[in-house]
Amino acid sequence: MEVGFLGLGIMGKAMATNLLRHGFKVTVWNRTLSKCEELVQHGASVGETPATVVKKCKYTIAMLSDPSAALSVVFDKDGVLDHINGKGYVDMSTVDADTSSKISEAIKAKGGYFLEAPVSGSKKPAEDGQLVILAAGDKPFSSYTVKSSFVGNKGATTAESVVATRTDEVRDVNLRISQNWAKRIQEEWKSLEEDLSYRPPPKPPDLKLQKVAVVLDVVDSFDMQALYDEALPAFDILGKKSFFLGDVGNGAKMKLVVNMIMGSMMNAFSEGLTLAERSGLNPATLLDVLDLGAISNGMFKLKGPTMLQNSYSPAFPLKHQQKDMRLALALGDENAVSMPIAAAANEAFKKARSLGLGDLDFSAVHETYKAPDRSS
Repeated sequence: MEVGFLGLGIMGKAMATNLLRHGFKVTVWNRTLSKCEELVQHGASVGETPATVVKKCKYTIAMLSDPSAALSVVFDKDGVLDHINGKGYVDMSTVDADTSSKISEAIKAKGGYFLEAPVSGSKKPAEDGQLVILAAGDKPFSSYTVKSSFVGNKGATTAESVVATRTDEVRDVNLRISQNWAKRIQEEWKSLEEDLSYRPPPKPPDLKLQKVAVVLDVVDSFDMQALYDEALPAFDILGKKSFFLGDVGNGAKMKLVVNMIMGSMMNAFSEGLTLAERSGLNPATLLDVLDLGAISNGMFKLKGPTMLQNSYSPAFPLKHQQKDMRLALALGDENAVSMPIAAAANEAFKKARSLGLGDLDFSAVHETYKAPDRSS
């Protein structure tokens, strides 16, 4: 299968490499095209623009740094929208729900399919295929071919996806309907026997049916793969678990909540390490104690030793963590949620950025808590 991949930063590079190693044909693009060279050595093809990649592939994955980059790739000249008709777009970037919805609406308006699928995890989980995928958007449905009679001007067309002439003739149409709705039609058909006074059950919320036409016969039925189903083989390679969270925006919100908790925890962890050291304790012993207690967790175990060594090789850049804190705080404002702990953590990340630490790992926020140099 030919899959497109836009964005080859720390995460995107690892994810695209995993797909190539597992037999996917991947066409890649990055704003700095030289970053594609290593992927080419693993068998990737290169697209000169996002539009070129989308045109070539059945669906395209994007892993971009922030909302601005995510919007630019879609809406700019030679962007995703140019060739998205009939194609799928899976945005795995961490953005806010409004950005995700804006992209979704634009892609659907052009006849494409959209799925947001931000991930929980950083460089090592991306390399190991151990990400947690938080998907939302187009979900599985069944498409049924039915014969319907449209009753003159009084009979409205059956759905937004069906364009039918308002006549009394019997027409064959494809209806995009939910699986439950299709099952109800099949059950009702058993007793229908072409009773022209029959009307289907009440409309499902996803269809906007208006005075629906009489269903005369179920001619054929078949499964149509939704984008989520289509992307699952790739998700299985990229992650250890995939969640489907419903409507577009829910994936973005879940990711921001997760990263807000993570950023707040990192600040509390840094405070604790500093407090231990300043009060005469061995911070390394603190790590051992934490690892045996109720708050033992993978982040402390992974980041603690490197923080004590002042080593901050970027697995998840601090500037991106601060961006996610900012977006999470905005989500809190929208929902009238007071978030003083997250707000304080965000200030610490902002201070770290002002010290030039933005491109280091987000654990470099520890530098803002360390004891001042008393010799100065």
